[in-house]
Amino acid sequence: MYQDLALYIDGEFIKGGDRREQDVINPATEEVLGKLPHATRADLDRALAAAQRAFESWKKSSPLERGKILRRVGELARERAKDIGRNITLDQGKPLAEAIGEIMVCAEHADWHAEECRRIYGRVIPPRQPNVRQIVVREPIGVCAAFTPWNFPFNQAIRKIVAAVGAGCTLILKGPEDSPSAVVALAQLFHDAGLPPGVLNIVWGVPGEVSTYLIESPIVRKISFTGSVPVGKQLAALAGAHMKRVTMELGGHSPVLVFDDADIEPAAEMLARFKLRNAGQVCVSPTRFYVQEKAYDKFLARFTEVIGSIKVGNGLDDGTQMGPLAHERRVLSMEQFLDDASQRGGKVVAGGSRISALGNDKGYFFAPTVVTDLPDDSRLMTDEPFGPVAPVTRFKDTAEVLRRANSLPFGLASYVFTNSLKTATEVSNGLEAGMVNINHFGMALAETPFGGIKDSGIGSEGGLETFDGYLVTKFITQV
Repeated sequence: MYQDLALYIDGEFIKGGDRREQDVINPATEEVLGKLPHATRADLDRALAAAQRAFESWKKSSPLERGKILRRVGELARERAKDIGRNITLDQGKPLAEAIGEIMVCAEHADWHAEECRRIYGRVIPPRQPNVRQIVVREPIGVCAAFTPWNFPFNQAIRKIVAAVGAGCTLILKGPEDSPSAVVALAQLFHDAGLPPGVLNIVWGVPGEVSTYLIESPIVRKISFTGSVPVGKQLAALAGAHMKRVTMELGGHSPVLVFDDADIEPAAEMLARFKLRNAGQVCVSPTRFYVQEKAYDKFLARFTEVIGSIKVGNGLDDGTQMGPLAHERRVLSMEQFLDDASQRGGKVVAGGSRISALGNDKGYFFAPTVVTDLPDDSRLMTDEPFGPVAPVTRFKDTAEVLRRANSLPFGLASYVFTNSLKTATEVSNGLEAGMVNINHFGMALAETPFGGIKDSGIGSEGGLETFDGYLVTKFITQV
């Protein structure tokens, strides 16, 4: 049975009344799964008031109390992972194993923040006069508003919730209307773990209307957003107009640098499978493949072989390795990328079109695709495809590939494959990216910072940096 959808405000699950409702669609079958209630203006005002009221007591709560609740959330997430994961597969499309894995990994975020919130330290500054005391304390910033995307609905939401709650803040979160079940499930987890009413509130609605209303409210002190660069810039500008702090984890166009001396075939296989995780709908998905000339043919042969072997289907079916795209808009976008590639002289060597994975005309399925011979100014090489399409191109030397890799305004993730320590050091120093992975994929762990530079964002989530956006620094000096 699919998740019962509702708002969550001041400790209550709310639906019905005269609220507008939105159909939630299964992207594999195009069937309606449920009705999602949109928040009214009164609902948003109630959420703001509840978060403001709850903050007055939650900011004074013991880190031990916060940690106890967060640890319980982690325990409950593991217990309910199969049911939550199944619902993610239903409304988002990813294979069931990936969906359950998302829950299990995110339970670690609750565990880690439960421990780390006990270590929000200040410091003592030695004074210039013996009768003066100087201290620095870190305090929760206040009521926060967060906006999360549809591609990793549980992951992206819990990162923001545990950071805000662990820091002593209260939060209003608008999750993704396309895949809402995970966020409602998260509200239930925190509710059952004993989080006081008003500390966490969940709302739904027309994204632009809800975000504008919350950001402009004088009650909200901090904004956190994960999503596209254009929308992130709009929200950051709106927050800036009201002098509100922001954390922005925005889009990327992750370069992959494969050097001649790498273990070519294992690298090609790892990259092919990682590329198709969540049907390529991942902000850190490898999306621009630069392969050195001597390794190019060998890499392309194995990469294309693996891409072509991936089983596409309903995420609930046994053996499915890639599910549908999340909605019809993504399919149309893939077709536009391929049209541009054709016009720019690109050669499709695998996939290239919409497919009928279920034996009928239903579902938003697109074949895993590889394109070669594209110029650097083609759309696939300059815009993030956010789907199962991979452009592969050659390069000659390190200086050239760094120039090409750094040529775009994005700077989220990057990948390097080489067996040369000298090359690894030079390239990791030279890449303009918030995260550099060398010979493996090692990002997004609870204890490591996740974030980008340039147009790919502001601030980090996870790691020691996780609470920075939710705390203010106060200097106290006394005689």
